[in-house]
Amino acid sequence: MERSREPVHPGKVFMQDVLSPLGLTVTDAARMMGITRKSLSGFVNEKTSCTVRIAPRISMVTNTCAESWVSMQVNLDLWKTRQKNLASVKEFPKIAV
Repeated sequence: MERSREPVHPGKVFMQDVLSPLGLTVTDAARMMGITRKSLSGFVNEKTSCTVRIAPRISMVTNTCAESWVSMQVNLDLWKTRQKNLASVKEFPKIAV
């Protein structure tokens, strides 16, 4: 079933549900996560994706599952791709068994 609404970017979730309630700045959080401020800023400002480089770090600092963060990103990426015009894509013929 296709979603009608755009999924939330995982960076927005991280900012709203983790950093803001804890009163952490992007600079402080990036330092604690062992990544650059620029990397974390791009992520929380929805300019970059949740990668396999950042997801385990988020997982460690939040005691959550890295796969859930990557899954949020995949859901968003798939939704965006489905919004594009895919009319030129044709189904393969069926294989006779």
